[in-house]
Amino acid sequence: MYGVDVALARWLVSEAARPHLERAAQEADPSSLAAATRLRRDLSGDQAAAVLDQVALRSRAHAKLGESAERLFFTRDGLEQATRWAVARWRADRLRRAGAVELTEAAAGLGIDALAGLEAGLTVRAIERDPVTAVLAQANLGPGATVLTGSAETLVDPAELCARPDQALFCDPSRRTARGRSWEVADLSPSWAQLAAWLDQATGPVVYKLAPGLPHRLLPAGVQAVWVSHDGDLVETGLWRGPDWPVDRRLAVRLPQGETVAAGPPTPPAGPLGRWLWEPDPAVIRSGALGAVAESLEAHPVADQIAYLTGSADRRSPFATRFEILEVLPARTKQVRAWAAAAGVGALEIKQRGLDLDPAQWRKQLKLKGSAQASLICAPSPSGPLALVTRRD
Repeated sequence: MYGVDVALARWLVSEAARPHLERAAQEADPSSLAAATRLRRDLSGDQAAAVLDQVALRSRAHAKLGESAERLFFTRDGLEQATRWAVARWRADRLRRAGAVELTEAAAGLGIDALAGLEAGLTVRAIERDPVTAVLAQANLGPGATVLTGSAETLVDPAELCARPDQALFCDPSRRTARGRSWEVADLSPSWAQLAAWLDQATGPVVYKLAPGLPHRLLPAGVQAVWVSHDGDLVETGLWRGPDWPVDRRLAVRLPQGETVAAGPPTPPAGPLGRWLWEPDPAVIRSGALGAVAESLEAHPVADQIAYLTGSADRRSPFATRFEILEVLPARTKQVRAWAAAAGVGALEIKQRGLDLDPAQWRKQLKLKGSAQASLICAPSPSGPLALVTRRD
């Protein structure tokens, strides 16, 4: 939402703007010139643009936040970084079960995690540096929460962090710079040094939401590192410190069901193909829990350093998608094309790990024709690259 100042943001969240937001939501194409022209009959150009932009953002927010998106307010940058609702609710519930009563959210953005805290029964205070975003966050949270505008580095009081063990601190540091979104910890705001200081100072639970690709070498000592996936997407790395969470432990969490597996046994060496192939959840791979999942499945990797598991035991895991191996082919275009033609395969799902293979380009080279569908999983092996014809089980 570009070009919005504090005055316009306050108007946007007011009762005066509500009927215009409702009217804009009924437009067949809110981004059209015709929709803007109709709104400008009653509104200024800036007000009309803000309303239409908000309607577009609410539509995009459905994927993350469901029906609640219809009543919330967004910015483009804020929506990009906002936590998925199922993840925010899981985190708030985990804080509550750890004994948290009050929650301070530093760098609150649009307040989605703070809102989940409210719904979990916590008393919430949110801190947001940007004045416009702070106005929208207060509207999202309502009168039941306090939103402070300013720097979290100055507004988070270390003495308060030490005061009571039922006071929780959550921070999803901004990862956006003038160059755009950044994945470097040097660009975090609050800074990496400040996050480390709060970990040392707090008596109660402290939780940080960081990028899912956070390097393991940056994990501080004395925290529980949690990789979270939602509907198969790896969405974050969480650093957790509190009285109920064992430190120096790495977990994978799969949402929305909430299953958890801890890193532990080492990944076994590669072995021969079995009847089944399992594709582990990305949180399992990032957390280092592949060995634990392999042990539960009585499985092993198809090749060393490759996160496909295979075995013959009739086992399932919530942390891995199972495929039945129907046929084994060399991963060569000529052989796979001949197989696809003989089987009448016109729609082919191609997955691969550890090979220099572009599934989209390879699919074109295969010249698929027919009505049948199939799944092909490609990976290296001691005998050379393989293309496994599989059926998702």
